[in-house]
Amino acid sequence: MAEFLLQIKAIKLQPTKPFIWASGWKSPIYCDNRLTLSYPKVRTFIRQQLTKAINENFELPDVIAGVATGGIAHGALVAQELGLPFVYIRSSAKGHGMENLIEGKIEAGQTVVVVEDLISTGQSSLKAVKSLRESGCIVKGLVSIFDYGFDLAINNFKEEKCPFYSLSDYDSLLDQALKNEYISAEEVEPLRSWRSHPESWGAALKIA
Repeated sequence: MAEFLLQIKAIKLQPTKPFIWASGWKSPIYCDNRLTLSYPKVRTFIRQQLTKAINENFELPDVIAGVATGGIAHGALVAQELGLPFVYIRSSAKGHGMENLIEGKIEAGQTVVVVEDLISTGQSSLKAVKSLRESGCIVKGLVSIFDYGFDLAINNFKEEKCPFYSLSDYDSLLDQALKNEYISAEEVEPLRSWRSHPESWGAALKIA
């Protein structure tokens, strides 16, 4: 999975020219898993591997739910693969009409596995999980394409008692990037140090 993400530039690594996240953090990595939808081979691989992760880690749920917006398309593909109903969860309730937060047909008591494209702090993913639980659903867990492996996210998921499984993570990505010479050996340490202290990483390295 890491190799595919690097090949199609869904993930870019720039330790000397960091990206700025919405939070204000300076980050040496940019992840846009929406690009995977434009590559049939990668898209198929993700569908198959997310399906496998669900089959291996959870009993078959009643419904697959995608998290808006990145998890919608992949969640729908997984639901199709499994022959299950699909819904998606908005980031906020619609401001008109039925003012839905969850789009699609779902009923209290149904079991659900959530599909996400990316996990950073886990807050948006767990917001979707909470909305499903508040609707009376039983969330078995979550699967994603990639996660950064932040301690904050791991602790957040533990606190909400929501197991999650990702097809690739930050450590695996760096190993693959070094192996295939997407990055140099000298770039590995600053990339690893970012994950430990993302909020202060840019300042510590005096990156403008």
